[in-house]
Amino acid sequence: MTTDARSYLEEGQSAIQAAVDTCAQAGGGTVLIPAGEWPTGPIHLKSNIHLKLEEGATLRFSQRFADYLPVVFTRWEGMECYNYSPLIYARDCTDISITGKGTLIGGGQAWWHWKKLQQAAADELCYAQSRGIPVEERIYGTEKAALRPSFIQPINCRNVLLEGFTIMDGPQWTIHPVYCEDVTVRNVTVSTHGPNTDGLNPDSCRNVLIEGCRFETGDDCIAVNSGMNEDGWRVNRPCENITIRDCVMTGGHGAIVIGSGMSGGVKNVTADRCKIRDTMQGIRLKSMRGRGGYVENVDFHDIEINHVSHQAIQINMFYGSSTVVPKSAVPPIFRTVHIKNVHGAGADTGIEIIGLPEQPLKDISLEQISLTAKHSMVCTDVEGISFQDVQVSVEA
Repeated sequence: MTTDARSYLEEGQSAIQAAVDTCAQAGGGTVLIPAGEWPTGPIHLKSNIHLKLEEGATLRFSQRFADYLPVVFTRWEGMECYNYSPLIYARDCTDISITGKGTLIGGGQAWWHWKKLQQAAADELCYAQSRGIPVEERIYGTEKAALRPSFIQPINCRNVLLEGFTIMDGPQWTIHPVYCEDVTVRNVTVSTHGPNTDGLNPDSCRNVLIEGCRFETGDDCIAVNSGMNEDGWRVNRPCENITIRDCVMTGGHGAIVIGSGMSGGVKNVTADRCKIRDTMQGIRLKSMRGRGGYVENVDFHDIEINHVSHQAIQINMFYGSSTVVPKSAVPPIFRTVHIKNVHGAGADTGIEIIGLPEQPLKDISLEQISLTAKHSMVCTDVEGISFQDVQVSVEA
């Protein structure tokens, strides 16, 4: 069935949820959001629901924290817990989609100052697994804990389509599929400027296609993840078969990133035909002691990187910006990374490849690289690295 949400929208912030529930009771269908600006609270999608945004439709999400309660099962920076509901959430669903040329505005400004308040709860959650605290007892969802929710989070869902819309300024990570299979994110524009407002974080997902998207973010544009430290090892679900193509990244930290939360493993990641400009790093693979896990079979090619403030290409096992310091020193394993046909100018450092002395990087190949930077290359603790037609010109 198709439900025009106009009549529901006139009833208040729970209107779209009422329309979703009506469609779900009928076995599924399309909830149509007409042109105009509409306030809303959280939206919990159900199986076989298509949320369609007409051109000119704007959903403006509530900035009242209490509207995102009761708590729901989620993964916060790679650790399972119960926290505030994401602004758009789906759990254990199949065949869900959000499409159209409308705009989602998250009102993240109300939440961003929580970055300065979250440390005690973040420490508690990060060490919960090592302390034997079960997930059912990791309950947050308070202003004191100050753990911000993601904007869009399908968790344990299958056949997810996000296409065509613009999404702006969520509380923390913007598009965050967790434990999902067969996800397509196509022609979506992400514009967000707060702390930790990553653009897109596939998290322990399988078969993800990201194409034709544009990112301008307050943190990493695309970051592939699979859980954090001991909790990532417990869940033990890799992020695999990830394809990124024809995307544009401007602003933010890393543009195409793997890690640092990759404790469940990451494999089979391909990125090609992407344009990167004015970020901190271009291609960035990052981790640290304590993460464990592995990254393997990475293939990045045909990428343009211009005017990045730090490294154009970086693989670094000494990541220094983790929210919480790991308790263990278990090293990650990175192997079989192929980077080909990358060119650009204006970086501070062209190439930085740094492994761990006790766990060197393995089987790294760079081919047809042409970069201009203030500093050429740093390379330490690597076993089996090959260079073919690699040129980093140092700016005068």
